[in-house]
Amino acid sequence: MIPFSILDLSPISEGHSASEALDASLKLAQTAEARGYNRFWLAEHHGMPGIASAATAVVIGHVGAGTKTIRIGSGGIMLPNHSPLVIAEQFGTLEALFPGRVDLGLGRAPGTDMRTAQALRRNLDAGAESFPHDILELQKLLGEPDEGQALLAVPGMRSHVPIWLLGSSLYSAHLAAALGLPYAFASHFAPDQLLDAVEIYRERFQPSATLEKPHVMVGVMAALAEDDETARHYFTSAQQQFVNLRRNIRRAFPRPVDSMDGVWTDIERVNVEHTLRYALVGSRQTVAGKLDTFLKAVQPDELIVSMPIHDVAARLRSVELLADVRQGVQLAA
Repeated sequence: MIPFSILDLSPISEGHSASEALDASLKLAQTAEARGYNRFWLAEHHGMPGIASAATAVVIGHVGAGTKTIRIGSGGIMLPNHSPLVIAEQFGTLEALFPGRVDLGLGRAPGTDMRTAQALRRNLDAGAESFPHDILELQKLLGEPDEGQALLAVPGMRSHVPIWLLGSSLYSAHLAAALGLPYAFASHFAPDQLLDAVEIYRERFQPSATLEKPHVMVGVMAALAEDDETARHYFTSAQQQFVNLRRNIRRAFPRPVDSMDGVWTDIERVNVEHTLRYALVGSRQTVAGKLDTFLKAVQPDELIVSMPIHDVAARLRSVELLADVRQGVQLAA
């Protein structure tokens, strides 16, 4: 069975604080580690009242200090927001603290609204256009320095932190293939080009010094509970969050509701359900069927799962239930 991993945004749930959100992320990572998940990644977002992972490298360090074996990393760092040297130093430091456990997933989206992106990047066009060059520079800074090399990342050089490319479009598939890097596709919020992107990446992949053959991970959302009705209730928090994003309403991660009727319009319902169509929502039995269908269609090398559930205890239980599902599928195979 393919490895399962967790993608976390450190959600600041309605009625709770950023401190509680970061504590919940650590508990989630510890639960994932205990149940055999492969990686625990955190995502960079800015200016969002419902997300506490803006200082992504800091939160990765927090999670790394409270775990022992699970791989930790970014899903991802939005590289155009930063200089390659800063990221090389940050992730070189993480690798020095947690040897052999750190991944560096990179994206090129702003991870925020345009005003906040402007405050982060200063020059939005230059950041996006230089993305391929910045990746190569970052690889160099994390690798073996040349004799007399003037620009050094300390910590960072010789750390060889694995770099992943993340994306939600065909651009990232082409770039990951050309650079010979592992690739993660964000089908948990951008499902439309999933199959095309995976096909392009695999067909056009060029072996590199770091990767001999294509390796693709895909993202899905999940909300598991003892029964389907409870799981669907939990998932209304994610549905509300997507409605709020489309309305440009910035607020904490919402509590679940008994029904989405009256919360969204018919058009919003169609759009959100389309966007979240790969979500694994339900009991263990229900999710096992959905998971089997998804894996057969996409055939990924890894699966990374986001658990957008308001209540922390229910979120941890969902992680445990999905681990049970994975074990059951593995035994059946």
